[in-house]
Amino acid sequence: MEHDLSPATLAELRRPRPYPAVSVLTPTHRRDPLNTQDAVRLRNVVAEAKRQLEADPAVTRDRRTEVARQLDRALSEVDLTHSEDGLVIFAAPGEHQVWSLARSVPERVVLSDTFLTRNLVSAHTAERPFWVLSVSADRITLWSGGVDRVVEERDGGFPMTRRAENFDPERLERIGDQPSAFRDEGTRHFLRDADAAMDAVLRRHPRPLYVTGEPAALSALSEVGSVTKDAVHVQHGGLAHGTHEAVWQAMRPVLEEEARQSTAQVLKELEAARGRKEFAAGVDELWQSARDGRVRLLAVEENYRVTVRDTGEHLVIAANGDLDARDDIVDEIVEQCLETGAEVRFVPDGTLGDADGMAAVLRY
Repeated sequence: MEHDLSPATLAELRRPRPYPAVSVLTPTHRRDPLNTQDAVRLRNVVAEAKRQLEADPAVTRDRRTEVARQLDRALSEVDLTHSEDGLVIFAAPGEHQVWSLARSVPERVVLSDTFLTRNLVSAHTAERPFWVLSVSADRITLWSGGVDRVVEERDGGFPMTRRAENFDPERLERIGDQPSAFRDEGTRHFLRDADAAMDAVLRRHPRPLYVTGEPAALSALSEVGSVTKDAVHVQHGGLAHGTHEAVWQAMRPVLEEEARQSTAQVLKELEAARGRKEFAAGVDELWQSARDGRVRLLAVEENYRVTVRDTGEHLVIAANGDLDARDDIVDEIVEQCLETGAEVRFVPDGTLGDADGMAAVLRY
């Protein structure tokens, strides 16, 4: 199942396809007892997608058979034992993908000439993905991080390893140096290679970067590196040979402090915007402002969801299941804001007070 939404991947998903490009969305659950019904619910929503294919006169028999086959192949790849909060299946002639999301999605089936990406974009933004590079003299590992976990990334040449070399005791005596693996030219070359490899990863998948290691390792990396020099350095040794849990526990206080500072800054900007009359709140006003490209900063509470109905002039609050109800309007607004260059920040529930879950600083 896919997790990492890079700019190149998003562009590929948005590419027009021969009709029908089918998007199947369903909420999933991480724990009992709610996750016991996920498999049944998933089979039912895939069956609904096939029913819609069957009923659509614009879909030829051959194409209907092919897309149904792709849906079955996607279904066989789903691993619900590691469920997150949402699941998205894309299927079109000759292709399929399965995406696991750390953000809930509405249950729906969409037949179009492009895949429905707004829920992926919103989930990716809320996830706040980051990289952690753990450095030692003989091993450098790369970790992919999200809201509540890190996993080792085995791509881009990582993990990198080298055989530890012996120091030259005569040289150390001659220059009065102290033994340090990170003053060794072989180690510094190793670090430069890792910096170049990390630069390539960041070009493909731009994210904030943290580097962990002993002070000597971080100092050497600052001297020889470029992209790693400008990363956030976390003084914590041993993680290049450590477990994902050890890396997460080392990163957690750093991330929590950054989140606190980020939330405080968002609230400060929203308050200043009120004074300048550049503040907006309410789903209807925000949707219009997002479409007009007026939003500079959008703040969204992490679990905020609202169902609306479009009257043609305004969005009004609706009940789930109402005719023409749109229950992923928050994700639509997030994606639209990102499309127009706005900054989107997810903040803890209850942070925005009377703004009711979502608020913005306007450009004008």
